[in-house]
Amino acid sequence: MKKALYIVVGCLGLVLGAIGAVLPLLPAFPFLMLAAYCFARSSQRLHNWFTSTKLYKSNLESFVKGRGMTWKTKIRIMVTVTLVMSIGFFMMGSVPVGRIILGCVWLFHILFFIFGVKTLSSAQAEHYRKLDENASQA
Repeated sequence: MKKALYIVVGCLGLVLGAIGAVLPLLPAFPFLMLAAYCFARSSQRLHNWFTSTKLYKSNLESFVKGRGMTWKTKIRIMVTVTLVMSIGFFMMGSVPVGRIILGCVWLFHILFFIFGVKTLSSAQAEHYRKLDENASQA
């Protein structure tokens, strides 16, 4: 029963992450992280499949392996989250405490991606991608 729940939640995260990779207003990163977590808990076969997809490799792999992200990826995530959070911010016009909390969450998010996640150059990201590709073929 628990594995089935992880599979369902993982598939939901995968679908939302795939949509988020295409639509600029929906962040793909947190949904793909949810999918990776749930698939790892549900079955090794499903986890192996997910980590071999292009969606995972282009959005999460370097971060999960502790390498970091390119500025392009970081900026895409920060802009998407800023747009989504700004909707909530403007809708809370009569709730100043909500605006303050949302502003603090937004600020933490920006600071985390700037200072907490290592920045890779495009050349480094490509190098790691090739290393991973060669390792998976061996």
